[in-house]
Amino acid sequence: MTNINSNIESLQNKLQLLISKYKQLQEDNAKLQETIEALEADQKEKRIHIFQLEQKLTAAQSAIHQTEREEEEKHLMQKKIDSYIKEIDKCLALLHAQ
Repeated sequence: MTNINSNIESLQNKLQLLISKYKQLQEDNAKLQETIEALEADQKEKRIHIFQLEQKLTAAQSAIHQTEREEEEKHLMQKKIDSYIKEIDKCLALLHAQ
């Protein structure tokens, strides 16, 4: 009988230990779930921030390209104006020569 009582007591101790470990695992799991949720929220915020920065970068690049095109157009216009001035000077020289 002592052997049976001893076995029952041993099983009860093991069961208590198992229950204790199970509760600890549940607590750990809950903490890990909270951590996951916090990290997912942080990741979402970072993705939004990255998207906004990409939009700003695209806008800045467009502005740079627009400025480059404007500078090129300005240069071409200056060449045309210079060409017209030379042509006008030639015409004036011909008029003065007559």
